[in-house]
Amino acid sequence: MDKTSGKNRKPELLCPASSLEVLKCAVRYGADAVYIGGESYGLRAKAKNFSPEEMAEGIAFAHEHGARVHVAVNILAHNYDLEGAAKYFEELKAMKPDALIVADPGMYSICREVWPDAEIHISTQANNTNYATFNFWYKQGAKRVVSARELSLREIKEIREKIPEDMEIESFVHGAMCISYSGRCLLSNYFTGRDANKGACTHPCRWKYTVHENAEDGMLTESGEIRYAIEEESRPGEYLPVYENERGTYIFNSRDLCMIEHIPELIEAGIDSWKIEGRMKTALYVATVARTYRRAIDDYFESPEKYQANIPWYREQISKCTYRKFSTGFFFGKPDENSQIYDNNTYMSESVFLAIIERIAENDNAESSQDAGKSKLAGFTQKNKFSVGDEVEIMKPDGRDIKVKVLEMYHVCDGSAFEKEEKDRITIDGSECIKAVSCPHAEEKVWVRFSEDPEPGDIIRMDPKKILE
Repeated sequence: MDKTSGKNRKPELLCPASSLEVLKCAVRYGADAVYIGGESYGLRAKAKNFSPEEMAEGIAFAHEHGARVHVAVNILAHNYDLEGAAKYFEELKAMKPDALIVADPGMYSICREVWPDAEIHISTQANNTNYATFNFWYKQGAKRVVSARELSLREIKEIREKIPEDMEIESFVHGAMCISYSGRCLLSNYFTGRDANKGACTHPCRWKYTVHENAEDGMLTESGEIRYAIEEESRPGEYLPVYENERGTYIFNSRDLCMIEHIPELIEAGIDSWKIEGRMKTALYVATVARTYRRAIDDYFESPEKYQANIPWYREQISKCTYRKFSTGFFFGKPDENSQIYDNNTYMSESVFLAIIERIAENDNAESSQDAGKSKLAGFTQKNKFSVGDEVEIMKPDGRDIKVKVLEMYHVCDGSAFEKEEKDRITIDGSECIKAVSCPHAEEKVWVRFSEDPEPGDIIRMDPKKILE
């Protein structure tokens, strides 16, 4: 294997999972590995995260499907955080995840004491920007280091050349870009008292700000130069000065990272694991990105020409999940003003997440069947409203997208007030149901007949422009 070029290395596709549902989607749609957080010590306190029972089930599911699970234990710990750390590592050891993601040296040492042969990956929170840092962690027994997002491909390739061959490099290749250096952000703590480095970031970089020039007395520098300041929408009169040095000023609303059109360059750099950001994202987002990168990687290793020919498909698919315009981050040099978003703080989306198919039942109660042999009912918990007559899309793990019509819908009775007015009830798969024309209530359980039958695990999505009012 040519260590420096990475041409013979088929990378690991590593996807995020905020819940057991998302983990299963990630694995079904092409992830080689998933990274998750438990209820403690991870940097996504606002994500659903995994209870011990869910984590054990998720690890078992991933292993049954040939995928790995990495558990994030990457807070920057204070003294009081250390008290329960050893017990937590004991619990993780019993569940046998494939790797732990750690940032804090203290947490690393506790893990080593409790679980000496654990595979440990060093989080991007540790600011891993050079080969000396990688070699330091290798000597401590780390298997992998996650590169800082501020590195170029040229720098990563140099790191690859100057570290041991069996040490792995993991890099983010897709998703949101933190506006602060390697995620070391203080804005959330400053504004709300919620510490980003303890997993409680409120994402102030996505809020609405106004830029002022000489907003008040003292807004000029000592040399008399004009000083700019920003003012957050809900904090009128509270001005935050903006400074710039020789490295520039990069404030707020960065574009999302997307390297789907640069697969050859990522491989050439020798990156072993390609990481998708998004432990707060939906199952639709994770499945869409996983499926797209899975196909791009497989296409390239089958034939670079095939990969090039399919780039329009990759672009189209990636645009069907929420994003904030795309950039290549720092991979090809330092970002400029074109890597920021100045006119809004909203996400773009070309698909609405409707459901994940949970089960299939025979449609013995159908009044009619327009397509013989295709009259089965799909049962699921809906995520957003849709109606009979809508055109939706079945998104399959193998890359197919099948446009279908919603032909019939049945609401699973749960004691809601509106159900009392309905007298005609039927039983579907052991559940009492009433016929419906739409499912407007969040997390509503329904049975639906489509013009073509989906399968369990398929995702149902919809073009927002086609939603019937």
